[in-house]
Amino acid sequence: MDYKNDSRIVMTLDAGGTNLEFSAIQRGIEIIKPVRMLSCTTDKMECLSQIVRGFKMVSSMIMQQPAAISFAFPGPADYQKGIIGDLPNFPCFTGGFALGPALNKIFNLPVFINNDGNLFAYGEAMSGTLPYINKRLEEKKSEKRFHNLIGITLGTGFGCGVVINDRLVIGDNATGGDIWCFRNKKHSHFIVEESVSIRAVKRVYQELSGTKENLTPKDIFDIAEQKRAGDMQAARRSFEELGEMAGDALASAVTIVDGMIIVGGGLAGASKYIIPSIVKELNYHLKLTDGTEVPRIQMRAYNLDEETEWKGFIAGEERIIPIPLSNETVKYDPLKRIGVMTTRQSTSQSISMGAYLYALSHL
Repeated sequence: MDYKNDSRIVMTLDAGGTNLEFSAIQRGIEIIKPVRMLSCTTDKMECLSQIVRGFKMVSSMIMQQPAAISFAFPGPADYQKGIIGDLPNFPCFTGGFALGPALNKIFNLPVFINNDGNLFAYGEAMSGTLPYINKRLEEKKSEKRFHNLIGITLGTGFGCGVVINDRLVIGDNATGGDIWCFRNKKHSHFIVEESVSIRAVKRVYQELSGTKENLTPKDIFDIAEQKRAGDMQAARRSFEELGEMAGDALASAVTIVDGMIIVGGGLAGASKYIIPSIVKELNYHLKLTDGTEVPRIQMRAYNLDEETEWKGFIAGEERIIPIPLSNETVKYDPLKRIGVMTTRQSTSQSISMGAYLYALSHL
């Protein structure tokens, strides 16, 4: 998609239970200073009025008619129809609210809504880390290229989106890529999100350190980095355990998707502890009944936040083999591989770009 030469403008919104942030993107660049306002979550008509006011303010700040509205909004929802469902942080929409159709009638523009996990993944696949990885492979004369991606956001919850061959996986029920409800490896009667979230980091640190202090993940990270007093080992383990539990869920997901894994979200700041645990879990071996060990996944996972891992990832095991009954040869690389990497831009940038590019791809 040649979005850098596309003059169409898409108005965007990052909607959360606390704040609404509106903007506009053209040629892949944010062209206005974002408009921010507090979210109204208890009165659906007032919430709609806020969203309308925000987009009208954005429209007044740009020099041409926008081509579409596209934004992230929490689920559950029927995103294809633009209907928001029963949300804990937007109780005013309980019973279903046709937000997309309402905005379409007010602005007479195409309206696209999706969740932040999906749009993060799409932004990373189309304009973020995936093109960066393929560019590095090309620069090193490797023939390997990647076209599939799992994007995860680690924060209040365990967000996820999947892109296959430049197409975002939505699913028949708008739940494609939702791995937050996978079974929890450590607590099999819980969903995995109970171990892959801010609340999990806080709980595990309290359990391991014996403290009852209500610390934030940033506090716990500072303890892990020895910048704050506390139990360093417990702090590091709280992030490592999150990575282990996420890695277990991702091992199942990546077996089907067979693509790169990109990590974003507020907890990604602790990726130095999280990603090695994800990679270790992906590379774990299971056993057959006769005792033979087999890899958990068919690919080898590399931690691409580590430059030394890049060398093996890029090099692969490329070799030249002969073509039978001819004098010709062909390159062959038997090393099946994927990489796990922290987003190279802010998560919000990826979400905004995902919203923008998703709209362009459907116009």
